[in-house]
Amino acid sequence: MEPALNPFAPGSGVMPPAMVGRQTEIDAFDLLIARAKANTAGNRGILLTGLRGVGKTVLLNMFAEQARRNGWLVAQFEAQPGAEGPKVVRMKLARELQLGVRRLKQSSAWSHLRLQGLGSISNISVGLGLKGLTADMEFTPGRADSKDLHIDLEEMVEDVSLSMHKARAGFALVIDEMQDLDDELLGALLTVQHTAGQRGWPFYIIGGGLPSLPGKVSETRPYAERLFQYRMIGKLSHDAASDALTTPISRLGGLLGGEALELVLEAAGRYPYSLQAYGHTLWEAASGKEISTGDARLAVQLGAEALDQDFFVARWQRATGAERSYLRAMSLDGEGPTNTADLGDRLGKNHSSLTSQRGRLIEKGIIFSPEHGQIQFTVPGMGAFIARQTD
Repeated sequence: MEPALNPFAPGSGVMPPAMVGRQTEIDAFDLLIARAKANTAGNRGILLTGLRGVGKTVLLNMFAEQARRNGWLVAQFEAQPGAEGPKVVRMKLARELQLGVRRLKQSSAWSHLRLQGLGSISNISVGLGLKGLTADMEFTPGRADSKDLHIDLEEMVEDVSLSMHKARAGFALVIDEMQDLDDELLGALLTVQHTAGQRGWPFYIIGGGLPSLPGKVSETRPYAERLFQYRMIGKLSHDAASDALTTPISRLGGLLGGEALELVLEAAGRYPYSLQAYGHTLWEAASGKEISTGDARLAVQLGAEALDQDFFVARWQRATGAERSYLRAMSLDGEGPTNTADLGDRLGKNHSSLTSQRGRLIEKGIIFSPEHGQIQFTVPGMGAFIARQTD
């Protein structure tokens, strides 16, 4: 079929041509929008958790855009691991707060923010390390200017939330890769979300991260389990996965079904990113409007090669020789999880000597710890990919 019309475009956070199988999560966020509009209490944020490639970022982008369309102040950013992560994230938060305010200049919230909230955003932006504030930012002495993150964040959220309440809207921090937030900022955010719930402020943390995220937030603040709606995002149901492939194809006059469809669903494992990758190669391999079993077999081969190059190889190449040995030992358990004690036996080393390798692989985003004493690949299919490697 015509390559220029290919509806599938696999990529991180890219909206799929058919958004299917996530209506429960979409409805949960729509309810937050409705509650804010009605000035109704109920201040639990939403945390989306799951492996990479299941569509968390797509949903976060949808939520952020939906909130902006409804007049919310939205600051959207991605957490960063490593020594420079805290500095980078604070700068991004400050910049996003300023941009979020500027987007509201033509909204009903603007007049309220000018009276209460704008000055606090200016002040905390300086405290977060941002230089070169926009000319129309104002300062309010005594609010969010203590240089203590916990105090300033709470004062800023209070001022902004009360202004957004008057505008019948909300204030959201949309945070991707939330498990990579440093302990100080994560603790401050959880504390202010707790305070917002107690005082009825329309403030919400909407986060996405690996399956280890709920454990991290609970460890940071024991009450955190009551602050959020936790949504585990995984592979799609058979029907939803089928729709993700067949709907875009049928819209353009194509036909996919039967054995050809099942071959692609099995290869993709019903994971959203993989479905987009195989959908892309399926369109390229199709010899006619009705996609045959032979077309599907070729698409599976091409799709697997594309996933190896785009999704797996970069992660494999970031690993050192010792780290690759660690990953190979993990791959004996398929997609895992793997008990860390077993790795020591397989590699002939004691557990403590492997701690640094484990830590570096976690920082590189290749593995994570789903619970104490276990380790798992962040990407579905990584174990099978490693098993195929000879280097």
